[in-house]
Amino acid sequence: MNETNEHIIAAIVEHKPGVLFKITNLIRRRGFNISSISVGSTENPSLARITMTVTGDEATIEQVIKQLQKIIEVVKISRLNPSESVIRELLLIKVHVADSRARSDILIYTQIFRGRIIDVAPDSMIIEVTGGSNKINAFIELMKQYGVKEIARTGITALARGEKSLK
Repeated sequence: MNETNEHIIAAIVEHKPGVLFKITNLIRRRGFNISSISVGSTENPSLARITMTVTGDEATIEQVIKQLQKIIEVVKISRLNPSESVIRELLLIKVHVADSRARSDILIYTQIFRGRIIDVAPDSMIIEVTGGSNKINAFIELMKQYGVKEIARTGITALARGEKSLK
């Protein structure tokens, strides 16, 4: 029986219009699922880094990588081992604040999670938390008791530890 779970794929691609569409469309056409995706510039302005989490078994992931390598604009692609990588995600969460007690509790929880208060309004707060997906999920669960008004998550971004590089 094949075990299905999430795998992190990182790609260095040419930083030009349409490349992200080509990659996501290829994955969509083959029926693969992207759980999260983040894209950003690299130290070289002509290249971008795409980090995606793809759900599937070993055969599925190997197929995804082989297909992505065929795209001309893909410079390099690699699978990241979570135990040998630094993985982070950014959360912005707007939470309802009913009274001063709730505001005080939310501030304490934010400090415990090493987050930051980004905005304060009479009836809400926007909090920024950075960390692994488990930390982000735990903070969201904790904030549900106050009333989550809105959430924005970046999806994961990751780099291999040590000397390993996707260059």
